[in-house]
Amino acid sequence: MLPARCAGCGADRVRLCPSCRRALATARPGPTVLPRVHAAAPYAGPVRQLLLAHKERGALWLADPLGDALARAVCSALGPRAGLTPLLLVPMPSARTAVRARGHDPTLRLARAAARSLRRSGLNARAAPLLRHTRPVADQAGLTAAERRRNLHGALAVLPLAHRLLDGRLPVLVDDLVTTGASLAEAARALAAAGLPASAAGTVAAVVPHRPGRFPPAGLSPGR
Repeated sequence: MLPARCAGCGADRVRLCPSCRRALATARPGPTVLPRVHAAAPYAGPVRQLLLAHKERGALWLADPLGDALARAVCSALGPRAGLTPLLLVPMPSARTAVRARGHDPTLRLARAAARSLRRSGLNARAAPLLRHTRPVADQAGLTAAERRRNLHGALAVLPLAHRLLDGRLPVLVDDLVTTGASLAEAARALAAAGLPASAAGTVAAVVPHRPGRFPPAGLSPGR
């Protein structure tokens, strides 16, 4: 057996070192490029490496600590409303080809972990995939914010049983990462078109453009 290395910083003999665990646990959630979308931490350093390890390298055990961070972002985005009504965390849908290639659906896994974390803190929360792709979309990497919006517009719709799955709960969009906000904006459009408007969204991390130490201005409108 090879010795374990920290998925965040590469430290020897531990899968998640105390320093990287603290980076997730002590980050202060804040607003991102979209209104009512809060992220637990900037997409940098160990947080970036932990998300990549979970999503691309099969470190599925990271779902719980990442889910705890996502749960804090959800609570931050909802504010005082967090404990007032049952919640349904709605993950951004992953393309079937990506799920097959990775062997798992990372965003759905994180949503379920976040729902467990919220329940441990006394909130009534669960997760369910309400969204599906209606057409193929291009890889977002390298696209500008405007190109991402055009690429994704009209690409999502709700599942036929979405209203039954929601069952009176408050829908909250969740994702691992927000970059420009295009993906979350399209998801919010699809939910609203079905009469299920999302009241807020939470992500584990957010790309922070040019202003270290803080998130971009708050802003759910076009802008991942």
